[in-house]
Amino acid sequence: MPGLFAAKKLKKNRKNFRWKDTEYKRKQLRLDVKADPLVGAPQARGIVIEKVGIEAKQPNSAIRKCVRVQLIKNGKQVTAFAPGEGAIGFIDEHDEVMIEGIGGTAGRSMGDIPGVRWRVTKVNNVALEEMVKGKIEKPVR
Repeated sequence: MPGLFAAKKLKKNRKNFRWKDTEYKRKQLRLDVKADPLVGAPQARGIVIEKVGIEAKQPNSAIRKCVRVQLIKNGKQVTAFAPGEGAIGFIDEHDEVMIEGIGGTAGRSMGDIPGVRWRVTKVNNVALEEMVKGKIEKPVR
């Protein structure tokens, strides 16, 4: 049992030793936000630079349709997945797209798409999902 007047020392030690906890340290130093191209935001707008096909990881064999996007807020380039059958046909170069996290564990990639952490939700301010379903036509800019 600690001494009668040891509370100050115990509090100080607890405060100092918390920095040995990796999760605490990363949160306090905001390392995850600094490394994130979206800078902690849930969504970001960007301009499509090119369409790319990314091969799925083993044991799957497919080419996942993705786009390279340059973010408007900071100029960083990221790769975003175009979900839906034929969705890539609605996305052209120089279109303005809205991207969001793909939903993988701890903000990482999901499923069999290696290194892709984002997906396209809107193209020229129209929902990509609605265009794939055929409910809305793509606007002419």
